[in-house]
Amino acid sequence: MSTRIEKDFYFQCATHFEGKFYINFYEITASMIVETESIREQNVAMERVEYFLSNVLENSIFVHQSETNVIEQYEQAGIKVCTTPEEPYDQIVSMIILLKLNAIMEGRLSITDMIMGSKLSNGVRFSVVPELAENIFHGNHWWNEPCTIMKDTTKTPKRREKIVKLFNDEWTEIGLTWKDKSKNSDKVVLLEPEK
Repeated sequence: MSTRIEKDFYFQCATHFEGKFYINFYEITASMIVETESIREQNVAMERVEYFLSNVLENSIFVHQSETNVIEQYEQAGIKVCTTPEEPYDQIVSMIILLKLNAIMEGRLSITDMIMGSKLSNGVRFSVVPELAENIFHGNHWWNEPCTIMKDTTKTPKRREKIVKLFNDEWTEIGLTWKDKSKNSDKVVLLEPEK
């Protein structure tokens, strides 16, 4: 038997739009279906959402991914950047946030519909469902990855670095893995032979 739950979330982010910087406050109401019988996994899924919104996304700035110079300037100033596939209107942000939250919950909880509004939207709230968001923003992008990244990266690893990640260690570091992996190693280090 599936259980339906609902939770409200709040976070503050900036938005870069038409060459200007705006501070914005977002409100989300997410309706979810519990997909696992494990209470621990249900709690971890919810804690991942809260962590992502409060510790990763909070105090970052939404910027259209094509604004590479602006993104670089914000990053040089020490501001976290969250890239958007289109201009960061609330309806676009709501779709990628819904996809990201579902991705990081990895099927333990599933958002079936979400309502999001912000201070800048002047009382207008956007209702979005996963099917709509997936049809528009499908593909191999940060919002479909079960980790805490907020932008697509094209950087290639340094050649001399030979660290192979076997597990998504960022969730391990903050204690939000599905199972206790404290006895397992997260990485295998391959050493290059000396010349």
